[in-house]
Amino acid sequence: MHLSAAINSFKSSNLISWKTTGKLQQTLAGCIELSGKTLQSGKVSKVKIWPGFTGQGRYFEFHSNLIPASIDFVRESLLCTSLCKDGYKIRTVEHLLSALEAKGIDNCRIQIQSLDSEDTEVEVPIFDGSANAWVEAIEQVGRKEALDRCGNNVEKLAPYLSEPFYVSRNDSFMVSFPASKVHISCGIDFPKGNRKTV
Repeated sequence: MHLSAAINSFKSSNLISWKTTGKLQQTLAGCIELSGKTLQSGKVSKVKIWPGFTGQGRYFEFHSNLIPASIDFVRESLLCTSLCKDGYKIRTVEHLLSALEAKGIDNCRIQIQSLDSEDTEVEVPIFDGSANAWVEAIEQVGRKEALDRCGNNVEKLAPYLSEPFYVSRNDSFMVSFPASKVHISCGIDFPKGNRKTV
């Protein structure tokens, strides 16, 4: 199965189901603001991350356009993950979104801007090439229980895979299996080097 078909399969209600986790949705305890150079264009962009209400999820705001951090808006792009909606594109989102997921931030508004106000594309700053700057910023500001607009908390839902899933492209592949715990194994085989497995 190729990437576009894989995305469509994930949207299928038969492939995944949503279950309660016994935990409450979380958001940031304050605002984060970071600026830096981007990888693809070399331009500088500024990111401001605000606390969010329950049920809003993580979403980007670029030129007053809202783009949810959802598989529904992923577009294929070279060497990065891009989100697109209504002609606007946000590239290299993977390190920031990974940090938010790892630190348990379920709901937030991610305001992003480039120095050029005419741009219809923007990139998230690359920093040291990892998620470390984002993780440190999240840890510094902390997290808190997210509330809805009426002041109520809401339980967090998590997706569960209901059957094995396989995606391939050229000489790369990914396989997922239903499991009670997350376990990730990965490897890379360099043509002129040793095979690496983690």
